[in-house]
Amino acid sequence: MGTARTRPPRTAATALLTAALLAALLALCPGAGRASAADRTAGAQPADAQPVATRVEFTGAGGTVLHGQILTPPAATGAPTPGLVMVAGAGPGPASGLRAAAEAYARRGITTLIYDKRTDGYSTTHRDYGQLADDALAAVRLLRSRPEVQPAQVGLWGLSEGAWVVSLAATRSTDVAYLVTAGAAGLPPARQQAWAYGGYLRHAGISGSLLTALQDTSVRQLTAAGLFAEADYDPVPVWERVHQPVLAEWGTLDREAAPEESAPIIRQALDRAGNTHYTLRTIPGVRHNLHLTHDGGYDRIDQLPTDYADYEAAWIHRLATALPPVSVDPAPHQDGVSRPLAPLAWYESGGLQALALAVCLAGFLGYALTGAVRRIRRRPRPAALPRAARWASAAGTAAVLGGLGYLLFLAATAAMSPGPVLFGRPVVWLAVQLLALLTVAAVGTAAVTTVRRRAALPVADRARLGALLLAGAVFVPWAVGWGLLLP
Repeated sequence: MGTARTRPPRTAATALLTAALLAALLALCPGAGRASAADRTAGAQPADAQPVATRVEFTGAGGTVLHGQILTPPAATGAPTPGLVMVAGAGPGPASGLRAAAEAYARRGITTLIYDKRTDGYSTTHRDYGQLADDALAAVRLLRSRPEVQPAQVGLWGLSEGAWVVSLAATRSTDVAYLVTAGAAGLPPARQQAWAYGGYLRHAGISGSLLTALQDTSVRQLTAAGLFAEADYDPVPVWERVHQPVLAEWGTLDREAAPEESAPIIRQALDRAGNTHYTLRTIPGVRHNLHLTHDGGYDRIDQLPTDYADYEAAWIHRLATALPPVSVDPAPHQDGVSRPLAPLAWYESGGLQALALAVCLAGFLGYALTGAVRRIRRRPRPAALPRAARWASAAGTAAVLGGLGYLLFLAATAAMSPGPVLFGRPVVWLAVQLLALLTVAAVGTAAVTTVRRRAALPVADRARLGALLLAGAVFVPWAVGWGLLLP
């Protein structure tokens, strides 16, 4: 067997030379030795790694039992991680719409809780942000109690309406360590929604009276009638009491939160709060919920950017060592400014609106119903009865119910599906406007004929026609107010 060669001892000079060569190599290779923000995120996992989902339930405000899921980072090391409770945007029901986003955070080392929004006490026409904030705080308490979570590092994430909820929750409890918001609006809900309606209608190529009818008249009437939940909620005083670190984000293609106005409003409120640890970030190419878009932000596809939650998770992890300084991106551009909604004038009051609607339906629809009863009883129709009255009855009923029904449909669908557009008007709205014009013409013709043949008309038919003509007289200002008789 041969003898083993011995390596000569390394001198101090040799070690220094080796270290210098390595340093030079790293300097020449910018990627070497420097990780991206995503790589620096503690616990970051491969994109295809699946978080562990655990079903949970907890008690929210008023004793309501809420159901959710906790998404734990895959291949967890056993060390406690930061926690994040995600609060969805408007609408009751399952939190499945947040599952992909929650998984993205979990893959980046954040234990995340999503939960189904309450249906008890929450509906299209009624909701209480204070109640929803208490639900969110109950979720925070649950997450803080989990052994896999660092209790001092649990924060809240809120999308759209959820941003109003989580900011309010943060003012109620020091258990909330930080806030992350997506598409937060600094305007009251009614004003913000009116602005968004206009954007969607214009994007569809719509102009004219429907814009005012939906953006202004409908929103003010729904608000006055108590059918627009939390319509006048003012988020500014709440943000003025938020002292936790804040990461507020908007997409450059946000068409719902009026971001060019909202970002400065929230920034100024945080400044008044004395908050010196906030980041206002603008993300290019994404829409209101920070998802991708195929239609300039006017669609609602469920597709996350490939780097979704990279920046946010790194920001959350850094909170364990240092609070962030103030950082502000330029706010996204928005098309047109929002406008404050004026209170209803006396002639727009809910009582007069209800009275006008009752008179119109009683006259128009009542004429048709009494005629149907006559035919069922096989009684002859007086020859002196004007045929135009039938047209007025049918057209007036259709114009009233069709106009209001279509506006309610647009309001309920956020004006995202107005239907085919012709001459700058949705076909449905154009049809309703034509019916309104036909109603006015038919009522006028029926009035002239009734005056001429009054003596030959039975008393009962005079009463029917009188109610019809009264409905026509009320219909004209009512239809003008709702835009049915305007260009």
